Amino acid sequence: MSGAVIGMLVGMALAFAGWFGGFGAFLLVAALGTVGGVLGRLVDNGTDWREFLAPGDRRPR
Repeated sequence: MSGAVIGMLVGMALAFAGWFGGFGAFLLVAALGTVGGVLGRLVDNGTDWREFLAPGDRRPR
């Protein structure tokens, strides 16, 4: 799935959450979407979480 399609789906989910649930639901969906995106990237790449969070110059070798 392309990045444009994923972005569109995320935008639609946030719009529905904001419309029907208010600003609190909007923030909750945005936060959980971010966590899900990070976890999905870690699973897809097989990356260690410490390597994911380390700055570019201090990555473990």
